[in-house]
Amino acid sequence: MRRLAPVFTLFFLAPLIAEFFLGDFPIVLLPLIVALAPMYGGGALLIREVVRRTHRGWPTMVTLALAFGVLEEGLLTQSLFNPNYTDDHLLDPGFVPLLGIGIPWTVFVLSLHTIWSISTPVAIVEESSLDRRTEPWLGRVGLWVTAALFVVGSVITFAISYGNGKHFIAKPGQLAVSAALVVVLVVVAFLLPRPGSAVPREATAPNPWLVFVIALATGGLFMGGILVDVVWLGVTFMLLALAIAGYLVGTWSRRSGWGRWHRFALACGALFTYSWHAFLMGSSKSTAELVVNLISYSLYALGALAIAWLAVRRIRRQPSTPDLELADASARG
Repeated sequence: MRRLAPVFTLFFLAPLIAEFFLGDFPIVLLPLIVALAPMYGGGALLIREVVRRTHRGWPTMVTLALAFGVLEEGLLTQSLFNPNYTDDHLLDPGFVPLLGIGIPWTVFVLSLHTIWSISTPVAIVEESSLDRRTEPWLGRVGLWVTAALFVVGSVITFAISYGNGKHFIAKPGQLAVSAALVVVLVVVAFLLPRPGSAVPREATAPNPWLVFVIALATGGLFMGGILVDVVWLGVTFMLLALAIAGYLVGTWSRRSGWGRWHRFALACGALFTYSWHAFLMGSSKSTAELVVNLISYSLYALGALAIAWLAVRRIRRQPSTPDLELADASARG
C-alpha cells in the first residue's frame, strides 16, 4: 500500500484543488470529491503515467492537460458552448457568434484545467515522491482500472452537466471540432521532443523563492484578467500572464541548477493563487451562506498551507547533490 500512496494522493488531490480550492463548492459539500475523483484524479493519473512511461517531460504533460480541458469543457460539461451554463451567462463577454464561444471564458477555463486541475497536483505529488518522481506508479492492471474510472467519471460529469444545463447539447460542428482538438493535442504532445541529456546552459537558475514570487505574480495577473470588465483588456492580461510564465519557465528550466525546489515553487505559486482567488468566487444570497463560504475558503487556504508544508518535509528527506540537480536540469521534466 505504501507504494500506492502517491496514486491515492493524486487521485483525491486533483479534484480537491480543481473544484474545492478554486471555491466552487463549500466545505459542507466535500463528500462530492468521491464523485469528482474518477474524472479529475483518474485524468491526472492517466496523463502522468503515460508521460512517465514514455519517458517524456513537462511539455508533453502540459499539452495533455490542455487536451483534458478541451475534453471536459468542450464535450462533457460543454460550458464552452452553453450560454446558460450554471445560469451565469459565462459566454456573454467577448462572444463570437461564428464559433459560439466567449473568448474570455474559453481562455480562462482551459487554462484552469491545464495549470491547476492537472499540472499543479501532479507536480506537488511528484516532488513529494522523492526518487520515484519520474517512475511509473501503476502496473498494467492499475492503469486499466484508472482508465475505467476515468471513463466512468467522464460519464458522470456529462450526466450531471446535462441535467443541470437544462439538457443542452452543443451543435454537431462544435462537438466535432472539440473532439478533433483533443486528438490533435494528444498527437502534438507526443511529437514534442523527449527530454534530452544536453548540458544545461552556463547561466544559473534563479533562487526558488523568486520562482515562487513570479508564479504568484503571474497567477494574480491571470486571475485579474477575468475580473476586468473590458473584454479585450482582460483577455490581454490572461494571455500576457501565460506568455510571461511560459517564457520564464522555459528559459530558467534550461539553466544549471534547476531542480525540484524550483518545480515545487511553481506548483506552490499556483496552489496559493487559488487560495486567495476562492474568496472572490460568487455572491452569497444570505448571511448564513456568506459565513459558510468564508469558513470554507479559509479552511481551503489552511489546507493548501498544510499540503505545501507536508510536501516540503517530504522533499527535504532526499539529500541534494550536484549530480541529482544536474540530472534534473538536463531532463527538464
